[in-house]
Amino acid sequence: MKTWISLACALALSAHAADAPPRVSPARTAAEAGLTDIRDLVPDIAETIHYAGSDNFTGAPVDGYRAPKCFLRTAAAEALARVERDLRKDGYRLRIWDCYRPARAVANFVRWAGDLADTRTKAAHYPNLGKDKLLGEYIAPVSGHSRGATVDLTLMRCEGNMCTPMDMGTDFDFFDPRAHTDFPGIDEGQRANRQRLLRAMAGQGFVNYPQEWWHYTLPSAAADVLFDVPVE
Repeated sequence: MKTWISLACALALSAHAADAPPRVSPARTAAEAGLTDIRDLVPDIAETIHYAGSDNFTGAPVDGYRAPKCFLRTAAAEALARVERDLRKDGYRLRIWDCYRPARAVANFVRWAGDLADTRTKAAHYPNLGKDKLLGEYIAPVSGHSRGATVDLTLMRCEGNMCTPMDMGTDFDFFDPRAHTDFPGIDEGQRANRQRLLRAMAGQGFVNYPQEWWHYTLPSAAADVLFDVPVE
């Protein structure tokens, strides 16, 4: 009950931006939501699902993440598998940080952003901002991730089975203009790495969110509802 109360509050915050809050699907399993585990398509894809543990901007495991897995709507999972396949031909691979995100996880983010006393992760995630500036611009009460076709990821350079993450200029979930895909202050190598990822993802129809170099959505695969199926 507590989860659904929190979720309802988070959705209500978005009502001013639309005629009505987005609908939450009644689906209770990944299968009912049309979600596919990316490892069913690419068994050895690299995953570091930060929200399933404490290494994330909240400093704790996030509601709804019961396992470190990446689920996506099937068409998005298939497109991402094609991106990985094409990259491997040139000695690159993806590392996935987040995929489908339960609506209850977004409600968890909103609660965290409202707790201004908890600044444990400030140095790593928002060193140049007060926490009171995060809600709205960086943390939204409704996330496209909950529609099942959005993924957060980076690029690795590989020699055989040895892969090294590429320098993108910031870490994941860095709340700062430096994370904007076209931020002018990064060096040429970092810019080239971001553009390589952009080209690879765009080749399969994924669209980048310009304020986060790691954030991509396949619009044609996104559901018209939010899902709250746990990741497990």
